[in-house]
Amino acid sequence: MNEDRSWRTLARGGIGTRTAERIYPAGQSIEPMREDVLATAAIEHFEAAFEDPEISLEEPYDHYGNRGAVDLYVRTRPPERIEYLVELKADPAVRMAGGANEILRQYRRMERYFYEDDAHDIRKRLGREGPALYLLLLFAPTANCVEHVHENRRLYGSIDAELTVDGVPATRKVAFLANLDDAAVGGLGFLSVNGEVEIGSAAFEEAVPDGSRLAEALREADI
Repeated sequence: MNEDRSWRTLARGGIGTRTAERIYPAGQSIEPMREDVLATAAIEHFEAAFEDPEISLEEPYDHYGNRGAVDLYVRTRPPERIEYLVELKADPAVRMAGGANEILRQYRRMERYFYEDDAHDIRKRLGREGPALYLLLLFAPTANCVEHVHENRRLYGSIDAELTVDGVPATRKVAFLANLDDAAVGGLGFLSVNGEVEIGSAAFEEAVPDGSRLAEALREADI
């Protein structure tokens, strides 16, 4: 079953404890979100969950003209030694993008060219089990994002989770952010949609934290 997992727990190969965000009054509309709100929550999470991580916002890459910028680039210190490349999508990006294909092209470009840039060096890890690199495409828990992902659920759901990058085990995750209110204590999590459990299914609904922004967004969305 799809689970709400913390990034720290995922890095260790385990399943996180599902916790709900602050409960919102019934029927209260969830305000649109911007990427900077998501970025702030993600930074708070990494600073709380890991000891002195290296965090870069809008980290650029350029490989023979194939250029872009990753919303969030995180490298944890030993003994964790995990890297995260994070693309964040909130209401403005979903409205302005030319559809899911454009969002996925940006995500795939990051995957393909980020470590081809001489400025970035993925660190090999010997004797480690599980992924050492996470490629994350994370959507805000809002009705607009829910409607977008649901409409394009076949595309997002078709993204294979497992891969290697320069011989390093890696994992792709397309997911909704969850537990935003717990970011400052390292409790930010996500619910994946590129796996066995599809958005809109009974199993997905069961995994959504009660009283959370994502639960409210699912009720509010026209799906």
